[in-house]
Amino acid sequence: MSATWGTNIELSIFGESHGKAIGVVIGNLPAGIALDMEAIKKDMGRRAPGKNKMSTARKESDEVEIISGVIDNITTGAPLTGLIYNSDQHSKDYSYLKELMRPGHSDYSAYEKYHGFNDVRGGGHFSGRLTAPIVFAGSIAKQILKQMGIQVGAHIKSIKDIEDDSFGIDVNEEILNDLLLQEYPTINKEKYTLMKKTIEQARINQNSVGGMIECAIINVPAGIGNPFFDSIESHLSPLLFSIPAVKSVSFGIGEEITNLLGSEANDSYYIDNGVVKAKTNHNGGILGGISNGMPITFKVGIKPTPSISLKQETINVKTKQNAILEVKGRHDPCIVPRAIVVVEAMAALGILDILGYERLK
Repeated sequence: MSATWGTNIELSIFGESHGKAIGVVIGNLPAGIALDMEAIKKDMGRRAPGKNKMSTARKESDEVEIISGVIDNITTGAPLTGLIYNSDQHSKDYSYLKELMRPGHSDYSAYEKYHGFNDVRGGGHFSGRLTAPIVFAGSIAKQILKQMGIQVGAHIKSIKDIEDDSFGIDVNEEILNDLLLQEYPTINKEKYTLMKKTIEQARINQNSVGGMIECAIINVPAGIGNPFFDSIESHLSPLLFSIPAVKSVSFGIGEEITNLLGSEANDSYYIDNGVVKAKTNHNGGILGGISNGMPITFKVGIKPTPSISLKQETINVKTKQNAILEVKGRHDPCIVPRAIVVVEAMAALGILDILGYERLK
């Protein structure tokens, strides 16, 4: 089971949802980077469970203990290791999963791959709990990018069939900073009221809903990236698809571009006080796999939380018989709001990796 990623910035995550701790080792970070611990704490809080009815009742502080790579809040250049201790596990809630396979979860595929020895408590290493160390690493990456003038931000694009507005060509620091001030960020604040009602209704009905997150990376200079196998799209996509429950990734206006004529889909350029700009951003700031200086935008589709309280048909892998499953435990009726900061983290890590260590020394 591999848990390591990266070409320039190295990332390795470890732990299980109900183990003693989860964590991350980050390699090849430049030395001398002053870390804003309050900013990291804020990002961790955006992902943390147990805040209200819209998230799982599991309560974790998600405080990170840095045990290497940092002295006096400044990176040393050594591998940086962050630990997050688990404190609110209800492992007995998952004892039945050695036999009954939850629809929509990794239970059956993992059972086959690991011959039934995989940790099923809270999903084990497959759990969304493992995104906590990703958020920690991504928060550091965002701070490094910010020193380079690059900013990452995201919002809820949709919950079920309720849609927010999309990022425009004019997305800037002010817009992204305003989203950061919202507990559940939307561009059109009126849309969130409808989204909240949709999530609450799903919870009452013992069900769940999914949605989409739109992310923007602004101030990336033109000329970053490569064609074909190491395009910006192909570099970011594996990270984004590594987030549990992500089922789609699309850049710019995504599939909508297939409905346009070439004259409509093309982003026309113009000169503004000596600066190259585009009138539209249908291609999401990427052409030929390389940045064109416009905001890099993409959308991530997240499926409904598979753990629902309604009875479901399944199988018993021990008796080899059909069975009825009633999922126990504590679960989010919608994970989209808590996943926003995870998407930002993956985007920041991916762009930082593309920019490369040499640019950071």
